[in-house]
Amino acid sequence: MLTGEHTGLRGIESGDLAQLLEWRNRPDFRRYFREYRELTSEQQTAWYENVVLKDPSVRMFAIVSLEDDRLLGACGLCYIDWVNRNADFSIYIGDGGAYIDETFAPDAAATLLRYGFEEMNLHRVWTEIYSIDKAKQAFFPALGFTLDGTHRQTYWCDGAWQDSLFYGLLRDEFGVSPGS
Repeated sequence: MLTGEHTGLRGIESGDLAQLLEWRNRPDFRRYFREYRELTSEQQTAWYENVVLKDPSVRMFAIVSLEDDRLLGACGLCYIDWVNRNADFSIYIGDGGAYIDETFAPDAAATLLRYGFEEMNLHRVWTEIYSIDKAKQAFFPALGFTLDGTHRQTYWCDGAWQDSLFYGLLRDEFGVSPGS
């Protein structure tokens, strides 16, 4: 398990799937995810078996509380490009309906970034969020990410087109030597 101050990141287990599915299907969360439709148990199981367990371009983790081992959410590095050493960053806290909070999300994010830059030897971590996602628009810059660019009107939500915002963080900006 990877550990931070408040959270641990461990492999997602089959016993986590029902809770993760419940959080993923919350309409107030789902509007921020690339998956726009409600997922079925079969789809969740297929994702776990084919992506989490088998896809070398994905590293997904359950976020758990170090205090009581309670499942808090999920995070991961996806679309890993091993040649160019970059990956897409994903995170949410489902416990208590937080989505992004002030304690667990930053702690888990810092742990995942350390893993990505120090263990996986990534050069760049990036993320795509939608312009309606105000929580992550504050969250990513607080972690050191820079807004790299905007793709205009990529996502239909709330009766209007929303933009995709792309944020990036380089290994030297995170404090890891760029020469590695």
